[in-house]
Amino acid sequence: MAWPSVFQRGSLLSRFSHHHVVVFLLTFFSYSLLHASRKTFSNVKVSISEQWTPSAFNTSVELPVEIWSSNHLFPSAEKATLFLGTLDTIFLFSYAVGLFISGIVGDRLNLRWVLSFGMCSSAFVVFVFGTLTEWLRFYNKWLYCCLWIVNGLLQSTGWPCVVAIMGNWFGKAGRGVVFGLWSACASVGNILGACLASSVLQYGYEYAFLVTASVQFAGGIVIFFGLLVSPEEIGLSGIEAEENFEEDSHRPLINGGENEEEYEPNYSIQDDSSVAQVKAISFYQACCLPGVIPYSLAYACLKLVNYSFFFWLPFYLSNNFGWKEAEADKLSIWYDVGGIVGGTLQGFISDVLQKRAPVLALSLLLAVGSLVGYSRSPNDKAINALLMTVTGFFIGGPSNMISSAISADLGRQELIQGSSEALATVTGIVDGSGSIGAAVGQYLVSLIRDKLGWMWVFYFFILMTSCTIVFISPLIVREIFSLMRRRQAHILRE
Repeated sequence: MAWPSVFQRGSLLSRFSHHHVVVFLLTFFSYSLLHASRKTFSNVKVSISEQWTPSAFNTSVELPVEIWSSNHLFPSAEKATLFLGTLDTIFLFSYAVGLFISGIVGDRLNLRWVLSFGMCSSAFVVFVFGTLTEWLRFYNKWLYCCLWIVNGLLQSTGWPCVVAIMGNWFGKAGRGVVFGLWSACASVGNILGACLASSVLQYGYEYAFLVTASVQFAGGIVIFFGLLVSPEEIGLSGIEAEENFEEDSHRPLINGGENEEEYEPNYSIQDDSSVAQVKAISFYQACCLPGVIPYSLAYACLKLVNYSFFFWLPFYLSNNFGWKEAEADKLSIWYDVGGIVGGTLQGFISDVLQKRAPVLALSLLLAVGSLVGYSRSPNDKAINALLMTVTGFFIGGPSNMISSAISADLGRQELIQGSSEALATVTGIVDGSGSIGAAVGQYLVSLIRDKLGWMWVFYFFILMTSCTIVFISPLIVREIFSLMRRRQAHILRE
């Protein structure tokens, strides 16, 4: 079989300048900081639940209930937990809506401005939500809901912008491994958030929010002054011009055609002047691109599972096994470690095969088995961490690949001739669809757990993982047949 051009023409790193490295690191850590602030909320749920729940029930008939519970929101920890799940749902719904908007806005405004504004303003909202309200001893459900809606909208500026910027700097050759490694930014952010939260949690959950919000705000300032949106900003040629000389890198990993063998690599592409004049495509046009809808539906199911681990894993460990909250926070890191390794390795394999869907299918099939195994994990931290890492590998890996490398592939198909004006919009559609699924899932997780228990939550995860495979099954079949035809052609040539 034919190997990708990145393996034929030497080291991938030799093609990158120091500007590529800086862009990689800045976008990586910018989204890591955004995820760290989200992770903080999931890591301090037990502390928040205790703070919002009275320590003893009122037995006095002389004092009005309003006075007795003036500093408490809920009569029991169960009610507080259900509200925390509702906040997760509210956040993800607003985040999903924001992704659709941010993708369109990002294709029309300076990506650096949008990203920096989102980071700094989101940090301020997180500070008010978790720190200022606790300092003032002001607890109000409606205020919390409003702040988390605004936070979801602001946080949604992150992913479409960073994927679009990475797509501007890194071409198709080696995109799977580059984006696979880069997509670890979310997992690194989760690890960073868990470490920051657990390190100051003994002083109060408000300080966990204070630390992560401060770091995120500082990161937004760095992004505003230091990030280059595209090579053209410093007079370098864009990736479209570079890829004009690389036949293999033009072979699309996401292709609307049924027969890949009919692909002609020497089609004409736009020159620099025409690329600069391309208008951003509409939302409807982006939805009609081949592969966008199937991957969006698949990601809605997969992100539901991935984000359920993200939001509920520390709480599950503490609630189900009785482990201390700080210990549960640190142990939950292993899920993200598995996601980092999984995304990078699976991206590398998809580059070698020049196909994404078959790699996803195999990983998701194994994810079903890993979910069954993890749901039966004994009360042993070492075994739990091992099973958690395996689960993160097979769930977090495909999730990272769809949200990064595949989104970049979809936004740079030959039908739009690699126009970067579509990249943020397509990314917003895919990730926005995923966030809608994740939003619905967070409420369902809290409801299923409250009514049926944790085991039924895992059955729900298995169902959603299976649905992910179903939605991309046409792409899986088509790409497997394409691999078989390519293999047969290679044998005949020999």
